Amino acid sequence: GPTCWILEKHETKQQSVAQMKEKSFSGSSPPSIFVSHYGYPKVKIAPMAPTEYLNEDQADLLDNPERWFGKSLPELVGYRTQLVRSNMFISIQAAKDPSSELQKIQEIAMASEKVDVEVELTKAPITKLEFSNDAPPMGPQAPMKEFSLQENPKIPTKVQYLVSDTHVKAATAMEELYHKDISIFHLSKLLSAGTLGVKENRKLVPTRWSLTASQDTIGKQLIDRIKDFQQINEYRLYESHFVDNHFYILLIPREWAFDIMEAYRPDSFWAQEMKEVHMSCDHEFYEGRKDYAENVAGGYYAARFSVTERLNEIRRQAAVIVFREIGPGYQQSLGVWQVLENMRNAMKQEPQLFETLDDALKMLESKLTVPISQWKKNSRLLDMIFHQKRLVDFF
Repeated sequence: GPTCWILEKHETKQQSVAQMKEKSFSGSSPPSIFVSHYGYPKVKIAPMAPTEYLNEDQADLLDNPERWFGKSLPELVGYRTQLVRSNMFISIQAAKDPSSELQKIQEIAMASEKVDVEVELTKAPITKLEFSNDAPPMGPQAPMKEFSLQENPKIPTKVQYLVSDTHVKAATAMEELYHKDISIFHLSKLLSAGTLGVKENRKLVPTRWSLTASQDTIGKQLIDRIKDFQQINEYRLYESHFVDNHFYILLIPREWAFDIMEAYRPDSFWAQEMKEVHMSCDHEFYEGRKDYAENVAGGYYAARFSVTERLNEIRRQAAVIVFREIGPGYQQSLGVWQVLENMRNAMKQEPQLFETLDDALKMLESKLTVPISQWKKNSRLLDMIFHQKRLVDFF
């Protein structure tokens, strides 16, 4: 079947991890931790480390989504299956007054480079491969018995400073760090490990929520800035294609709004039985959203973040419509990082420019496989543009 490569790849990894009968290993942990959401508010927190020493570059690749765009599915799964999660059960409240064990894990989350660690497990790891919509694929795991750092982690000064300041709100700390070039993925780990915020409010945040929370927090701050910028004065169409996910981003010369629609292609893995194309859609107008984007979920915040990041760089305001088509090659969800990096890649390209909305939609029609009529029917923003005349439209 089409997923053979996943299993083949998994088999070879299973052999290497299966040789781990000793239950203890030393390796190079990328600055990487995972916090589960099962059993919340009691969760599993785990540093993630391969069973061998790697150089800086190799270790970084295993847990740095900013380097994954353009890699093949087997490569991506391969990175993840090398990382063993050594789990420790803990209450989310533990972050207020962290034990020495938790402090060590927090230091890994704070680090900017790999940290060499020694891990003792209570039993040999279970090598089940897990895929989810939120996080990247996950490899082997086992309960932790003991865990130690073999060196002092290299922590950026500004991270150290904001983590030790127990009076700064998490959102404020995140904004400061983001503008000092701490990546959105690193921010999400800091949040996850419970290292940010006012002391008595600190808690561990499951990885699947921390990614969305950091993209939402920074995204909103960027949107506030965008609203002060001048609107673009033509229609711009960007696109990007990766792991059979096809993103088309239309920027419209008007005030900030964001509309995203996702469709599984009729020939796709998930839509084989469907007579009608099913679309998941969410949007916000100028005032923003009050509630969670239920339909598109984490992908909404990842996509919105990438666009706002770019609009900030070019200091322009626009209304944004994202058209996402998912083809048959995307059989396993890789997590929202794929949306973020695919969108980032699109926004880096030179856009196609159009004088009118009709011209832009005609071009889109030639690229999309789902009929443009279906997209029009589902887009709240297009609906508004077609049906509401604004004062400026009369002049």
